[in-house]
Amino acid sequence: MGRLKSSIGIWAFGTLGTRFLLAGYHPQVAAESPLNRAKRAADGLSDLYDGLEFHYPGEIDENNAQQIVDAIKPMRVYAIATGSHTFPKHGRGALTSPDAAIRDEARAMNRRAIDLAAQLGARLIIWPGIEGYNYPFQADYTTQWQLFLDGIGDAVSHAREKGVAIFLEHKNSEPQMKIYMRDIGMTLFTIHALGARGLDVSNVAVNMDWQHLIMNGENLAEYAELLAMQGLLGHQHANSGWGQFDDDNIVGATRFMETLEMARALRKVGYGEKGEWLGMDLYPYTEDQIGAARQSLLQWEFIDGVAEKLDEATLRDAQAQKDALAAYRVVYRALGMDPEMVRRATR
Repeated sequence: MGRLKSSIGIWAFGTLGTRFLLAGYHPQVAAESPLNRAKRAADGLSDLYDGLEFHYPGEIDENNAQQIVDAIKPMRVYAIATGSHTFPKHGRGALTSPDAAIRDEARAMNRRAIDLAAQLGARLIIWPGIEGYNYPFQADYTTQWQLFLDGIGDAVSHAREKGVAIFLEHKNSEPQMKIYMRDIGMTLFTIHALGARGLDVSNVAVNMDWQHLIMNGENLAEYAELLAMQGLLGHQHANSGWGQFDDDNIVGATRFMETLEMARALRKVGYGEKGEWLGMDLYPYTEDQIGAARQSLLQWEFIDGVAEKLDEATLRDAQAQKDALAAYRVVYRALGMDPEMVRRATR
């Protein structure tokens, strides 16, 4: 597997506010336009990254898209993500709002995002973080799930007509405390439920946000292989974190072994051979933004380089016997452990 093409979400370069400091830890960029933010990111990253990702309509829309395309060259707009979670009127849902007019408007906004993605040759990411609930007894789950499937189905059908690939991205919590599509199983349920309705879902795959999986206790490599088995491994949002919150730290800062296993899994399934990219979803609260983006990608490439050094034949033999100790001898040898130390481990 050659070098994966890479992208990064432009949201990594904003003020990066938290609920404790709404103004964020980078107030100096508060007045920056989306166009200037994109140009700043491209100026600092175009020697490493191939593209940027944007939310619609807050970061990219029909009015600034061409200016952004021109400003970030030689980088490109790889993906557009839906931004329903950024509108106060969607506090009780966009596609699942109790208000039919809001639901219709949310669907129309998704269709406009798809039209723009088609125009730019980009993919569409649907992360339905605003579709959910905060309290027991707050929602009628049957009705809400029907509305959710209706809304996603509308986007899938429109994207199919426009030739746009859709990546569904799950998350457990935030901004809604319980997001409906909150794990890999619910994501697969969504896809299969739409298929059972008779929709053509061949343009739908999954975007794996690593920290979202880690928050759920979902093992990265296992789910990458499972999705690849189903032909549903569409995109990656690479990052790391402590596992309790959506930290979006740089790759390899934590969960190093799981990340290394993920690198091996992506190589194993041939990720990238059909044009798949590796995206970065970072939120460097207090760090230098450009520096964090650069270091995250380079740490990933180092980890991927270790995966390339794994003795695959010996590792497969160990896994055939589910021999954890033998497998880790392969891993630590690739990490640079002295062969004599490896030998001593077996007495």
